[in-house]
Amino acid sequence: MDKVATVRNAASGGRIVRAAQYLRMSKEHQTYSIDNQKDAIRNYADIMGYDIVATYEDAGRSGLNLGGRPGLQQMLADVESGRAEFETVVVYDVSRWGRFQNIDESAAYEYRCQM
Repeated sequence: MDKVATVRNAASGGRIVRAAQYLRMSKEHQTYSIDNQKDAIRNYADIMGYDIVATYEDAGRSGLNLGGRPGLQQMLADVESGRAEFETVVVYDVSRWGRFQNIDESAAYEYRCQM
Protein backbone atom coordinates (compact mmCIF):
# COMPACT_ATOMS: atom_id res chain seq x y z
CA MET A 1 0.00 0.00 0.00
CA ASP A 2 1.48 3.36 -0.95
CA LYS A 3 1.88 6.24 1.49
CA VAL A 4 -1.10 8.28 0.22
CA ALA A 5 -3.45 5.31 0.45
CA THR A 6 -2.30 4.67 4.02
CA VAL A 7 -2.98 8.30 4.96
CA ARG A 8 -6.32 8.16 3.14
CA ASN A 9 -7.44 5.11 5.04
CA ALA A 10 -6.34 6.56 8.37
CA ALA A 11 -8.04 9.91 7.75
CA SER A 12 -11.39 8.56 6.60
CA GLY A 13 -11.51 5.25 8.41
CA GLY A 14 -11.09 3.48 5.06
CA ARG A 15 -14.33 4.97 3.68
CA ILE A 16 -14.34 7.25 0.66
CA VAL A 17 -16.26 10.45 1.37
CA ARG A 18 -18.14 12.06 -1.52
CA ALA A 19 -17.31 15.77 -1.63
CA ALA A 20 -18.08 18.90 -3.62
CA GLN A 21 -15.53 21.60 -4.27
CA TYR A 22 -16.44 25.27 -4.30
CA LEU A 23 -14.10 27.51 -6.28
CA ARG A 24 -14.15 31.31 -6.41
CA MET A 25 -11.83 34.01 -7.55
CA SER A 26 -12.58 37.68 -7.88
CA LYS A 27 -10.06 38.65 -10.58
CA GLU A 28 -8.62 36.91 -13.63
CA HIS A 29 -4.93 37.11 -12.63
CA GLN A 30 -5.03 36.24 -8.97
CA THR A 31 -2.96 34.01 -6.71
CA TYR A 32 -6.11 32.06 -5.91
CA SER A 33 -6.71 31.05 -9.53
CA ILE A 34 -9.36 28.43 -10.17
CA ASP A 35 -6.68 25.99 -11.38
CA ASN A 36 -4.53 26.56 -8.26
CA GLN A 37 -7.57 25.97 -6.06
CA LYS A 38 -8.45 22.76 -7.93
CA ASP A 39 -4.90 21.44 -7.57
CA ALA A 40 -4.76 22.18 -3.84
CA ILE A 41 -8.21 20.69 -3.25
CA ARG A 42 -7.32 17.57 -5.26
CA ASN A 43 -4.20 17.05 -3.12
CA TYR A 44 -6.16 17.58 0.09
CA ALA A 45 -8.93 15.27 -1.10
CA ASP A 46 -6.42 12.52 -1.83
CA ILE A 47 -5.03 12.76 1.70
CA MET A 48 -8.45 12.91 3.35
CA GLY A 49 -10.05 10.14 1.30
CA TYR A 50 -12.50 12.47 -0.46
CA ASP A 51 -13.86 11.78 -3.93
CA ILE A 52 -14.68 15.11 -5.58
CA VAL A 53 -18.01 14.38 -7.29
CA ALA A 54 -19.30 17.93 -7.87
CA THR A 55 -17.79 21.30 -8.66
CA TYR A 56 -19.41 24.68 -8.09
CA GLU A 57 -17.52 27.66 -9.45
CA ASP A 58 -17.77 31.42 -9.39
CA ALA A 59 -14.89 32.75 -11.51
CA GLY A 60 -14.43 36.50 -11.53
CA ARG A 61 -16.97 37.00 -8.74
CA SER A 62 -16.72 39.11 -5.62
CA GLY A 63 -17.02 37.30 -2.31
CA LEU A 64 -18.76 40.19 -0.56
CA ASN A 65 -22.30 38.84 -0.97
CA LEU A 66 -24.34 35.96 -2.33
CA GLY A 67 -25.76 37.99 -5.21
CA GLY A 68 -23.94 37.44 -8.48
CA ARG A 69 -22.56 34.08 -7.32
CA PRO A 70 -24.58 31.47 -9.22
CA GLY A 71 -22.20 28.66 -8.27
CA LEU A 72 -22.66 29.13 -4.53
CA GLN A 73 -26.39 29.72 -4.98
CA GLN A 74 -26.72 26.45 -6.95
CA MET A 75 -24.73 24.53 -4.34
CA LEU A 76 -26.96 25.82 -1.54
CA ALA A 77 -30.06 24.95 -3.59
CA ASP A 78 -28.75 21.43 -4.27
CA VAL A 79 -27.95 20.85 -0.60
CA GLU A 80 -31.25 22.19 0.71
CA SER A 81 -33.35 20.35 -1.87
CA GLY A 82 -31.70 17.02 -1.13
CA ARG A 83 -30.27 16.77 -4.68
CA ALA A 84 -26.68 16.98 -3.44
CA GLU A 85 -24.81 13.76 -4.03
CA PHE A 86 -22.02 14.66 -1.63
CA GLU A 87 -21.45 14.71 2.11
CA THR A 88 -19.04 17.60 2.50
CA VAL A 89 -17.83 20.74 0.75
CA VAL A 90 -14.16 21.61 0.33
CA VAL A 91 -12.88 25.13 -0.34
CA TYR A 92 -9.29 26.29 -0.78
CA ASP A 93 -9.61 28.57 2.23
CA VAL A 94 -12.36 30.43 4.03
CA SER A 95 -11.85 33.56 1.91
CA ARG A 96 -12.95 31.58 -1.16
CA TRP A 97 -16.25 30.78 0.61
CA GLY A 98 -16.79 34.49 0.95
CA ARG A 99 -15.62 37.80 2.28
CA PHE A 100 -18.98 38.65 3.75
CA GLN A 101 -19.04 41.93 5.65
CA ASN A 102 -21.18 40.32 8.33
CA ILE A 103 -19.59 37.12 9.68
CA ASP A 104 -23.04 35.85 10.60
CA GLU A 105 -23.91 35.72 6.90
CA SER A 106 -21.05 33.31 6.21
CA ALA A 107 -21.99 31.23 9.24
CA ALA A 108 -25.62 31.11 8.08
CA TYR A 109 -24.63 29.57 4.72
CA GLU A 110 -22.38 27.05 6.45
CA TYR A 111 -25.22 26.16 8.82
CA ARG A 112 -27.62 25.68 5.90
CA CYS A 113 -25.18 23.17 4.41
CA GLN A 114 -24.76 21.32 7.70
CA MET A 115 -28.51 20.89 8.12
